Amino acid sequence: MHIIAFLIRRAVQAVIVMFVISLIGFSIQDNLGDPLRELVGQSVSEADREALRDELGLNDPFLVQYARFLGNAVQGDLGTSYFFKRPALDVILDKFPATFELVLGATFIFVGLSIPGGIYCAIHRDSWLTRIIMTGSIIGISVPVFLTAIMLVWLFGVELGWLPAFGRGDTVELPWGWDTGLLTLDGWAHLVLPSIALSSIMLPLFIRLIRAEMMETMGTDYVRFARAKGLSTARVRYVHAFRNTLLPVVTVGGLMIGTLIAYTILTETVFQWPGMGFLFLEAVNRVDTPLIIAYIIVVGLIFVVVNTIVDFVYTLINPMVKLPGAKA
Repeated sequence: MHIIAFLIRRAVQAVIVMFVISLIGFSIQDNLGDPLRELVGQSVSEADREALRDELGLNDPFLVQYARFLGNAVQGDLGTSYFFKRPALDVILDKFPATFELVLGATFIFVGLSIPGGIYCAIHRDSWLTRIIMTGSIIGISVPVFLTAIMLVWLFGVELGWLPAFGRGDTVELPWGWDTGLLTLDGWAHLVLPSIALSSIMLPLFIRLIRAEMMETMGTDYVRFARAKGLSTARVRYVHAFRNTLLPVVTVGGLMIGTLIAYTILTETVFQWPGMGFLFLEAVNRVDTPLIIAYIIVVGLIFVVVNTIVDFVYTLINPMVKLPGAKA
């Protein structure tokens, strides 16, 4: 029952957040340019343009347009792409698997390296390796992701020729219609450089976060008490201290995984990765407003879902946090 109450509460919050996101996204469409430029070109007369604007409902008052959009959106219709002549949501979902694989690869890299790296730097504070890692993390934070991506393309793709520098590689269609490159060696080869570039955003931050939290946790009273009880050093560090280090890491980490989707715009552009971010930039250049609004709403929904999952996992890790309606 407590889980159901939690999900209901989160669902109500999600509806409110998505309403605000849709309102903001829809309100900026008039500032993006004239969509008729891509639809009809320059040779069409002004009268024909106005007739097409009336047909598309672009001359209607804002509230009328938004009410029509909202009514269609609750039925899963986010409009039809001007360029692709297909439902905008379908176009977004076609590109979602590529972005999902990119974010998944980047997540495995920064989680797999930041946890042992942060723990090591917290335990061995004065070692030469710790100094190298911390110095590297400062450099990593300072270098923009697009510059990291360009350097990776130049070094490993152009100069050394070890890995592909652009594209997604060979893909396999899954039974539910998704294309994946995770089932081919060529797909894995194309995924390496974009994943490293995208992970460079979060890896330095997480190393420093885990190190700071681990150092703070190692100085708490319950860790000292665990040592006084005669528990092994490994158990004190990796069971008692590290478990409590995970609390802020899970919270921040979940939000950052959602943020990675926004950063894929730059990474996908450099590597010509056919995902949602690259599609969004193309939609902006073409003033494909239904596609732009659909992208904003889908990304907003992803953030809402990730937030909900993070909050739920946090309650499982931290016994002092209860779900709504739970008795203390």
